Amino acid sequence: MAKALNPKFYPVILAGGRGTRFWPLSRKRLAKQLLPLNTDKSMIQETVDRLLPIADPSQFWVITNGDLQNSIVRQLRKVPSKQIIAEPLGRNTAPAIGLAAFILLHRDPDAILGLFPSDHVIGNETRFLREIQSAIQLAAKGENIVVLGMKPTRAETGYGYIEAGEKVSSRLLRVHRFTEKPNAERAAEFVSAGNYFWNSGMFVWGASTLAAALREHLPETAPYLEEIAADYGTRRFEKTFAKLYPKCENISVDFAILEPRSAKGEHHSNLYCIPAEFGWNDLGSWSALWEHRAGTEGQKAAANVLKGKGNFVLDSLGNYVHAPGKFIATVGVNDLVVVETDDALLITTRDRAQDVGKIVKYLDEKKLKALV
Repeated sequence: MAKALNPKFYPVILAGGRGTRFWPLSRKRLAKQLLPLNTDKSMIQETVDRLLPIADPSQFWVITNGDLQNSIVRQLRKVPSKQIIAEPLGRNTAPAIGLAAFILLHRDPDAILGLFPSDHVIGNETRFLREIQSAIQLAAKGENIVVLGMKPTRAETGYGYIEAGEKVSSRLLRVHRFTEKPNAERAAEFVSAGNYFWNSGMFVWGASTLAAALREHLPETAPYLEEIAADYGTRRFEKTFAKLYPKCENISVDFAILEPRSAKGEHHSNLYCIPAEFGWNDLGSWSALWEHRAGTEGQKAAANVLKGKGNFVLDSLGNYVHAPGKFIATVGVNDLVVVETDDALLITTRDRAQDVGKIVKYLDEKKLKALV
C-alpha cells in the first residue's frame, strides 16, 4: 500500500503486559509482544510495521514498563526512544492512554490518537488500514470515539462485547452498550443476538476528546495525568511520574470511559463501531496460537503444529509442540501443548491453556524469579 501519511495521527501502542499465558517462552523481561510468534518479526514490530503507511515513525508512542523498555527501544529503532515511556507502576489502560493523550494535547491540539495493543495478528493489512483511516476521519469531525469491532465466532468469555445500535452507514454503527467479559451464558446470548461484536481493544479518538472524557469520568486521576504530562520533556518528568502515577486509579479504559459513556444513550455518547473484517487474532494463549497456525477450519481438527528440527507423527492430532533445535516425535497423543525452553518445560492440553498464567502466579508467590 502506498504511503499516505497523516501528520495528525499518532499511534499509541500499549506494551506493558507480561503475557503470562505464553510461559515459559514469555518472561518478565521478554514478554509476548517481544516474541516472534507469528512471523520472524516480534509482535510489536509487526504492530508498528502495519501502521507505517499512514504514520511516520516519529509519530509513534509506546507505553510499557521498566522491565521491557530497553528491549523495545532495541526492537523499534526508528521510533524515538523518548517516546517509549516506562510506567513506574502498572495502572491498567485508562491512565496509560490518558497520559499519552495529555502529552500529545500539549504538542498538537488537533492530534488524533489510535490505541493499539502490541500483540495482535491482522490478516488483511490493506483492509485494516482502510478501516483505521475511516476511524481517523470520523474522530476528527467532533468528540467521537471509534472502536473496531470483530464479529464473534464463538461465545468467548475472555473478550469485552459491543452491543451495536443504529446503523449510520453500511460500515458504521452507533454503540448502544459495552459489556466487559461476560459469563458463558451471557456470551452465548450475545452471539445468538447477532448485533454484538468483540471489543478488539483498538480505538481512535481525538486527544482533546479523550482528555475531556478523562476529566469527566476519572476526575481524581485526570489532574495527576495532566501534571505528569506538563513535565514531559523536562528534567522533572521522571520524578513527577514516579510520584503521581501510582496515585492514578488502576482501571481499564473500558470500565473508566466506555461503559459510563455508553450509559448516556447511543444518540448522546458519540460512540461508534466499525465492524472490521480483516482477519484478527489476539493470540491470547498457546491454544489460540495453535488455532492461528493450524489454518482453516477444515484443517484444524487434524493439524499438528510442531516447531522443531524435523518431526515424526503417528496417530496424533491437534498438538502444539515448541522445541526448537530438537527432533519432535508424537505417538498416539491428541490436543497437547508442549513448550520447552532451556530452564522449563510446559505440558498441558489445549483446552487448559488458559490456565498457564496460574503457573506464573505460583512462581511469583514462591519467589522463583529466574523462571518468571
